Amino acid sequence: MPAKPTVTVLAGPTAVGKGTVSTYIRDHYPQVWLSVSATTRAARPGEVDGVHYFFVSDGEFDSMVANNDLLEWAVVHNSHRYGTPRRKVDAALAQGRSVLLEIDLQGAREIKRTLPTAQFVFLAPPSWDEMVARLVGRGTETPEQQQRRLETAKVELAAQPEFDHTVINDSVERAAAELVELMGLPAQQRD
Repeated sequence: MPAKPTVTVLAGPTAVGKGTVSTYIRDHYPQVWLSVSATTRAARPGEVDGVHYFFVSDGEFDSMVANNDLLEWAVVHNSHRYGTPRRKVDAALAQGRSVLLEIDLQGAREIKRTLPTAQFVFLAPPSWDEMVARLVGRGTETPEQQQRRLETAKVELAAQPEFDHTVINDSVERAAAELVELMGLPAQQRD
């Protein structure tokens, strides 16, 4: 474990596999505490409240914002709000755990302002074509939503120089191991 617990922010363009890499880390690297974001969007098939996200109503999210209960929050893809619950992150750090925040670009920029000591890692696709194939292949958005996400992805890809490190997501296992190593933790997996 590092001498002092750290916060690492993982961000990147839509459909790059942030959630897949983060889930792999949660399942295989117990030394990393993965923050669970709150969101106003509905759960996708297979998502579990409190594991993948905290699924909250607009009113509950408004209350979290008003009470300063979020480290950051943003409207994503002009549709739903996402945010990082502050108390859970503070509690993990107090327990000596290194924290991984998987958030969008807007959230990463907000964390950079509020927590400048955090480490920022950009998860990049192996290619544009691969990212398009992943987005279309998951089948969770309409063609219009896919197009909006791809337009957003072009802007997000241009933000790569704002980050401390870039990890190419050409293999979930490899990308996860590289990210854990960047966090200064031993890359020992739980099988």
